[in-house]
Amino acid sequence: MNVTRRRFLKATAALYLLPTLSKANAPSAILEAKAASMQLIGAEFGDYPKTEIWGFQGTVPGPLLRFKQGDTLRQTLHNSLPQPTSIHWHGVRLPNAMDGVPGFTQDAVPTGETFDYAFPLKDAGTYWYHSHNRSTEQVARGLYGVIVVKEHTPPDVEHDIVVVLDDWRLDETAQITDDFGAMHDWTHAGRMGNYVHAHLTPSPDTLQKNARVRLRFVNVASDRVMTIAIQGGSGKVVARDGMPLQAPEALGALVFGPAERADVILDVNPSEAQALQIVFLERDTGYLLHEIPLAGDAVATRGPIQALPANPVTYLSDLEGAREIPLVMEGGAMGRMETATFDGEDLSTRELVQKGKVWAFNGIVGMPDAPLATLRQGELVRMPIANDTAFAHAMHLHGTHFQEVLPDGGFGPMKDTLLVQPRETREIAFVAPPPGKWLFHCHMLSHQSAGMKTWFEVV
Repeated sequence: MNVTRRRFLKATAALYLLPTLSKANAPSAILEAKAASMQLIGAEFGDYPKTEIWGFQGTVPGPLLRFKQGDTLRQTLHNSLPQPTSIHWHGVRLPNAMDGVPGFTQDAVPTGETFDYAFPLKDAGTYWYHSHNRSTEQVARGLYGVIVVKEHTPPDVEHDIVVVLDDWRLDETAQITDDFGAMHDWTHAGRMGNYVHAHLTPSPDTLQKNARVRLRFVNVASDRVMTIAIQGGSGKVVARDGMPLQAPEALGALVFGPAERADVILDVNPSEAQALQIVFLERDTGYLLHEIPLAGDAVATRGPIQALPANPVTYLSDLEGAREIPLVMEGGAMGRMETATFDGEDLSTRELVQKGKVWAFNGIVGMPDAPLATLRQGELVRMPIANDTAFAHAMHLHGTHFQEVLPDGGFGPMKDTLLVQPRETREIAFVAPPPGKWLFHCHMLSHQSAGMKTWFEVV
């Protein structure tokens, strides 16, 4: 596809481009959040300058942190940014004090200061870390990275590759636009970029025919839902949101709400393009994000793809004695919310818009003083989630994973984020995590900033 300079700058749909970011650094005991510049836009699109970003260690993504199951993560955040910040370790089951939520589990780390994070990694899988302070801006500027926790007995593959999916909103000089509080974004689908890309770590130059490859997909976009197709290989989805599937799923198009992940294991097969291709699908159009050509002699074929080793979690078998806590989402453009409570005051939609708060949970906008519920550690909870809005929402629960309650009464896979479509009702169930204040919010970060957040207290 011929992508012109004008098309790159003006298109509202995502564009494709092979990644040009430098490879992530090796893990360090210190994660420094700082401003830096990187060549985001490749020469094939014209003579663009470097883009000013905020990144851990000055890179985007930040360092790829690799561990083995059972290791202890020890990282010191050093803040060299002009704003306070923090790190949330997304999807990791950890003590509440390490969850990285300013105002709840810690104070935001001021410029020039540090904060020590340390916790055991009980679960193998694909997780990620990102800023949880002013995250609408800080994540959009690049403050994120990936955590890979390897199984005691990992699957036998030739390549284990992290695929970070993101989009950027850039101006005509390839700089990140600073319209992070744009009300149209907040009331609609969120901040949509004009440059979608996939960053691979490592990024092999070629693959052999029949090579078995593990692809760890992570959608780090602040608001965009990503639909991804993989061409040139056949395989299975083996994990969702870090947790192994009890039975691997057939591989088709993968839909990722913001913060969702999936691990795929596939065998490379020849295709017309003679390459393994990662394609972004939008509006009936496919945009090539990355391809790895086939070269060299074929490797021996293997047997069927097996399930990954289980993590030390208990899957639900029934909901007997579960406490029901309904959640209703309201607000946004084309919504039906006329009034809601904000800061203890009942306000009209117009008054809420003036305050930049336009989304509500159960009629309450923004973080309430009182928790949605006070739970006992280990208590079983079921939560019907009704999306009474015109937009999708990626609901993320801190501190633990949940399972969806399926229409037939069964249970879906363990997840920490669930994409709920407009006018749709879904139900999740989970066991209350260790004591503390645990956030529950929409991971469309524009929606979170504009009111979609609440919390549980576990005692």
